[in-house]
Amino acid sequence: VRLVESGGGLVQPGESLKLSCTGSGFYFDNAYMHWIRRAPGKGLEWIGRIYAQDGTTVYADSVKGRFVISRDNSESVVYLEMNDLKSEDTALYYCAKGPKTIGVNTWSGYNYRGQGTQVTVSS
Repeated sequence: VRLVESGGGLVQPGESLKLSCTGSGFYFDNAYMHWIRRAPGKGLEWIGRIYAQDGTTVYADSVKGRFVISRDNSESVVYLEMNDLKSEDTALYYCAKGPKTIGVNTWSGYNYRGQGTQVTVSS
């Protein structure tokens, strides 16, 4: 199993950014795919989850209304579109394959994760 994130970078407050996570080595179409982040000096924060089979999503309150998770099953890719970014969104963003359970903030709760992609929001 391999998960590879991409799309991170440096943006200004209020701007948008779209991250990608490409999966391989597992059956993507019925996977629960999560986005998790780690801000500098802080612990893991679960952001949201998508069920690849039907596209249903769940989000953490901290990003609800600003972040959108989607997927392309034909390419085994899950996306995280981040809008109206704030300085507190600065973090290393990971995608992970895990269970249906949401809100898990420890790596032991996930089967696999990527290496992460850095997002920095600064003026």
